[in-house]
Amino acid sequence: MTATERPLDSDDHELAAWLATTAGERLLEVRESGVTGRELKDAGDRAAHELLVELLARHRPGDAVLSEEGADDKRRLSASRVWIVDPLDGTREFSEPPRDDWAVHVALWEDGDLTAGAVAQPALHETYSTARPSLVPERSSTRPRIAVSRTRPPAFVEALAREIDADLVPMGSAGVKVISVVRDVTDAYVHAGGQFEWDNAAPVAVARAAGLFCSRVDGSELRYNQEDVSLPDLVVCRPELSAQILEFVRRHGTD
Repeated sequence: MTATERPLDSDDHELAAWLATTAGERLLEVRESGVTGRELKDAGDRAAHELLVELLARHRPGDAVLSEEGADDKRRLSASRVWIVDPLDGTREFSEPPRDDWAVHVALWEDGDLTAGAVAQPALHETYSTARPSLVPERSSTRPRIAVSRTRPPAFVEALAREIDADLVPMGSAGVKVISVVRDVTDAYVHAGGQFEWDNAAPVAVARAAGLFCSRVDGSELRYNQEDVSLPDLVVCRPELSAQILEFVRRHGTD
């Protein structure tokens, strides 16, 4: 389906998947345009944001939108439906072809909670969504695997890995890290270095639908469409690892 075709408007799950996929296709076009470096990053951010805003205005005109690349319209706080989008998660990786660890996030918050979401990994030609939730397979590794930043893995996660005898798996964007747990590439993603709602709303929606455990690092609920859009920490993991991870954080903190 292309951007000129009309998606199944009656289904928010299908719409989220189509939006993420379509924005991803636009980003692949930008990536192949010949621009590089900072210009490529800016062009990608702009193109995906403008396309998502245009398509949401066309297909969900009554809904609010919170985008990393747009102004924060506080009218969203009184709205019953808010689309939370990250048009290009992993801008650095996007600007380094042929890296594939970047993503497009599209989530719907409705009356207090996430109700639909999709994460596209355009360079892999894959979109993971709540339209057709993935069933996480049996763990294929004998040691737990924890997704971490490829440039700055936090010290507390390195200590956690030592305690639970886990391997660290470096990769790019936040969405890719969460989806790596859905894909059985890793078994957990533990983060406390600062994020915003758009960084993890869609990945969390997809992870929840797949049956994964999702929370703040203190075990509390992840809350979206808040006045302060900072959401600095989260845990996404296989359910059997959640108690170990939360207990480690309780005892040692994240400093």
